[in-house]
Amino acid sequence: MKNRIVLAAVSGAHGVNGEIRLKLFGEGVESLKRFRAFTLLREASGESREIAPKTLRDDGKGGAIAKLVGVDNRNAAEALRGMVLTVSREELPPLEEGEYYHADLLGLSAVSDAGEALGTVIAIDNYGAGDVIEIERPAAEGEKPRRFMVPMRPEAVPEWDARRIVIAADFAAD
Repeated sequence: MKNRIVLAAVSGAHGVNGEIRLKLFGEGVESLKRFRAFTLLREASGESREIAPKTLRDDGKGGAIAKLVGVDNRNAAEALRGMVLTVSREELPPLEEGEYYHADLLGLSAVSDAGEALGTVIAIDNYGAGDVIEIERPAAEGEKPRRFMVPMRPEAVPEWDARRIVIAADFAAD
């Protein structure tokens, strides 16, 4: 799944005709409509299959309702619960300056602007005021790894690339 980007997760069936409810991880239902097909993936087992959407619509609650080709009843829709809709990284639109895909940041080495190794980016969350990255520091022997969070804003994260993310020293928690 290294080169796959998760766009949505199937949260369950909707109605009796095979529609599914989707939890979206992108910019709304419109961001899904540009794709003609997805790979449905069950991350735990690695099970996957290509599938095309028949219809996609906003559910009015921040998610979406989808009808997929070959999913024609509630049982078939319910069997998809927990699977994710993915696309290849290359299928995504190009980014503008300062934009990023979460998948591109996960796993990056974090260093301070003074050159100190800080750890690894393990999560990106959004609590409503913008993205927050979570960094895990390496654990000393016999200790638990420590984590800290940094807002993904220019004053806290002045730069990043495909190899590392730079954190302003003032935001690098001890």
